[in-house]
Amino acid sequence: MKYVIVIPDGAADTPIDDLGGKTPLQVARKPHMDSVAMNGKLGTVRTTPPGYSAGSDVCTLCLLGYDPAKYHPGRAPLEAAAMGLKLDAQDWVFRCNLVTIVDGIMMDHSAGHIGDKEARLLLEEVRKHLAPDAGTTPLTFYPGVSYRNLMTFRGGDFTGLKTTPPHDIPEQPIKGYMPKGKGGDLLSTLIEKSHEVLKGHDINLTRRDLGENEASHIWLWGQGRAANVPTFESRFKKNGAMITAVDLLRGIANLLGWKNLDCPGITSYHDTDYVAQGRVTCESIEKYDIVCCHVEAPDEASHAANYTEKVESIEAIDKHIVGPVLEKLKSLGEAAGGWRLLIMPDHATQCTTRKHYDEPVPFAIAGTGVPKRPQVQLPYTEEAARQGDLHIGNGYDLMEYFLYGHMAK
Repeated sequence: MKYVIVIPDGAADTPIDDLGGKTPLQVARKPHMDSVAMNGKLGTVRTTPPGYSAGSDVCTLCLLGYDPAKYHPGRAPLEAAAMGLKLDAQDWVFRCNLVTIVDGIMMDHSAGHIGDKEARLLLEEVRKHLAPDAGTTPLTFYPGVSYRNLMTFRGGDFTGLKTTPPHDIPEQPIKGYMPKGKGGDLLSTLIEKSHEVLKGHDINLTRRDLGENEASHIWLWGQGRAANVPTFESRFKKNGAMITAVDLLRGIANLLGWKNLDCPGITSYHDTDYVAQGRVTCESIEKYDIVCCHVEAPDEASHAANYTEKVESIEAIDKHIVGPVLEKLKSLGEAAGGWRLLIMPDHATQCTTRKHYDEPVPFAIAGTGVPKRPQVQLPYTEEAARQGDLHIGNGYDLMEYFLYGHMAK
């Protein structure tokens, strides 16, 4: 049996007035996603357990069959796994965003989607001032992709510390969202000092002249310690591969023992090469038991409150990824032992608020042995999924159903 998962990150939404009271999924032309929903199983799944925030770290673990209460180490440790960082027992690791804060307001969680080269130079300047002596300071900074970086702290105790993802507080005062609890004052000081380092940097002066958002501060969040996650093959007896532009997803793949596949032209935004991602996914199906294709573009469009781009990204995923993948799977047919395709976002993201939210998300599964409702054919939308006949309360149970047609008791 061959399995493919397509994750249109953040694609689920709530109705938008400018779209005639419809969601982007309802407006988008997506015949292939609709075909999967109409010829298979359509329903909803809750990927955000009680007590957790609706983030891709928690929700993707759930989607892939891992209970966050057992296996979630924090967002930053998952991304550290993507970078191949070896964390010692005394190490804490934090996400270190480059952000735009103006007059105490979080204006942009990504500093205008700052480029890799600029981000690396700015983070190096932060390192020179905040962690100048690598052998003696407990701080180490690691550049990632664009605004997404990491900071490790050796020693100390941040147990119970509360931090807030910057994308959860768009255009809100940061005062009520600074780190709180054990170690919070230290992190707040680092955030404040970073502004003194960055405000006069040539890169920021140039960005200001060009009317672009400056990287005015670092923002520390998503803390945790080294992850300990069993491999997917040890749990489900199947090997796998991941195609993504996001370090977090690459980190999860590394921990699961999956291969991270190269895909030239892939990005986290709507400028990604959808055609290439669809091609690489199709080429990989015969090499692995399960292939996961993650597309970040709908989520980033939501964070930018750009519903037009969100609709376009959903349509591009349908045309250039779901369509070719569905054709490839059908061409393999029963000769490969059968096939199944799962389409679902890890979480929902609202264009109106620019935030993730924790409502159940729509999923659609089609393929060998997947029963369908012959009298009711519904498209792949949030409302149709709510009318479906399968609603899974623990998101990590969905993988058992996808792979074997039943859920663990």
